[in-house]
Order: sequence, then C-alpha cells, then structure tokens
Amino acid sequence: VFLSRNFRCDCGNSKFKNLQCKLLPEKGKVNSGNKYNDNFYGLYCICKRPYPDPEDEIPDEMIQCIVCEDWFHGRHLGAVPPESGDFHEMVCQACMSHCHFLWAYASQLAVPALTKVNSLEDEGIVLKVEESEEQKKEIKRESGVEHQEVKEEKQMEQFNEPSTSSGSDFLHVHGYCSTFLQKCPVETAKTAPESSFCKLKELQSKQFLKKGTATFWPLNWRSKLCTCEDCLKMYSELEVQFLTDECDTVLAYENKGTSDQEAERRDPLMDTLNSMNRVQQVELICEYNDLKTELTDYLRRFADEGTVVKREDIQHFFEEFQSRKRRRTNRMQYYCS
Repeated sequence: VFLSRNFRCDCGNSKFKNLQCKLLPEKGKVNSGNKYNDNFYGLYCICKRPYPDPEDEIPDEMIQCIVCEDWFHGRHLGAVPPESGDFHEMVCQACMSHCHFLWAYASQLAVPALTKVNSLEDEGIVLKVEESEEQKKEIKRESGVEHQEVKEEKQMEQFNEPSTSSGSDFLHVHGYCSTFLQKCPVETAKTAPESSFCKLKELQSKQFLKKGTATFWPLNWRSKLCTCEDCLKMYSELEVQFLTDECDTVLAYENKGTSDQEAERRDPLMDTLNSMNRVQQVELICEYNDLKTELTDYLRRFADEGTVVKREDIQHFFEEFQSRKRRRTNRMQYYCS
C-alpha cells in the first residue's frame, strides 16, 4: 500500500485531550500536516464509495493517484487506463488540473490512454486512437501554427522562383534571410548556464493538448522534470515538491516493502552463523546441540514427575550448564598446552 505523506500522529494535540505523546511530548496543539480526505472514512474515488463495495457488481481495478493519494476506479478516470504493465504511476483528473504544468510533460512522456471506439464498444474491443490529420490541422489552426507555416511556404516558393531583375532578386533574398535569421538566430559563443535552462518552458513552447483526463506515467518519468529555480519554486507553491524525489515513487515504496519483508523472514541465528568463520561455526553448532540435549533431558524429569518448572529451576540449569562448559574449556586448554 502506498504510504500517506501528509499523515502524522495526532496523539497529544487538541484532537485527543488529556493524552500526552510519549515520543514527542512538546507536540503542537494542531497538526497542520494531516490531511483527512475521504479515504480516512473508508470512501474512495470520485464516486465516494467504500472498497470493496458490496453494491458494485462491475469488476474494476482501483488505482492510486500519486499526488492526492486517493484511490480511483479505472472507469472513473476519464480515460481507459493502459495495461497495468505499461505504466507505473497515475495522476488523477483533479490533480492534473491543479498541477497544470504536467500537461506539457504529458505530451512527451505520458503513456497514451486507451479509448473505446463506439462501434466496437459492445464487442469489448479496445483500441488506441491517434489524432487524425483533420484534428492535427484544427490544433494548428487554433494555435496559429498553420497560418505561420502557410506564410513560410509562400516565402519559400517565391524564393525558389527565377527572378528577372537582379535588384528585386537581391531584395527578395535579403528579406527572406532576415526573416529566417529572426526565427532561427545564430547560436552565440556564450550559452546559458545549464542551471538556468528550463525544460518546462521549452515544452510549453510546443503545442500540446489538455484533455481533462487522468494521465499515466512510465518508469523514471519524474527524473525528467525540470529542476531549475523557477520550477522548484512552482513545485513548492503547489505543494508537490515530492514529484522530484526519486525515493517517493511507487516503485521505491514497493522495493522498500520487499526488503523489509525479507528482513523479517531472515533467521537471526543463521545471520549470526553466516558472520562467523568456519571454526566459530562448528563451535557454535556443537554448543547449541549440547544445550538442546541437556535441556531436553533436564525438563523430561519434571514431565515424568508431574511437577511444575519454576524460575529457580531454569536458573539452576543454566548455572550448571555454564559450570560444565567452563570445566570442558579448561580441560581442552590444558590438553592443548
């Protein structure tokens, strides 16, 4: 389960009177970091339903938004999610509206959502729909790109046409070159420092669509977000600084959970044994077997007599065991010398 970033212990503050926090006695009266959304009350998605929902007969997978941390049904994201193996993280519709800058990145990085074609909907066939040529022209027309391209094409045609006048030819070439140089200035020797370069502004200068749907992102997409001063300030204002934190990703949490489970499954005795050399391992195994044999024989007497084993009996056993161990060790040292 993806952890909640903005959830902190409330014990000891004004929510629970007459209760002091044992970890942080000086805790403030109000924990402003806590954000109690509908998940806290067992409700999820924009439909505000519990999960599992006993009244929902439609099998659907729930996906967590990495920004607001709410869980959403796949059918309530405004777009059909790609196959689960094709994307690693999701940003819901509301968070895409809040983090509007992500749309510029989505055009280059996001995994395309699947869209159901009406004529095939009844058959359950899902296709990836690409923009048609008419849609692309419409986008260009709205952004003014088409008008600029037509103007440049006319200038190029005029430039390629043979001219009857050398003077007009010179003026025509000079005018076209001036226009070209204004659009594509020659790179100067002094280049802007890399720290001041903004990837976001470069992407925003290109055309992109805001579809009003959730977006789906591949592995390592966060590493491609701009980290210039202006963008870092924007992340802070939008309270999404965690987007640039590689340790905040779903994959990082999954890896941490896997490593924690492996640590819990490890046997402390085997870890200790593996840290020893061969001689120490043999000695430890022999001591363990001796302890097991002697303790079993000692406790069997109580079982045969039907008496209760007391604390004093266990202490007496280990005192005798240590005494016998010292005698064996002393004899071995004397023999070796």
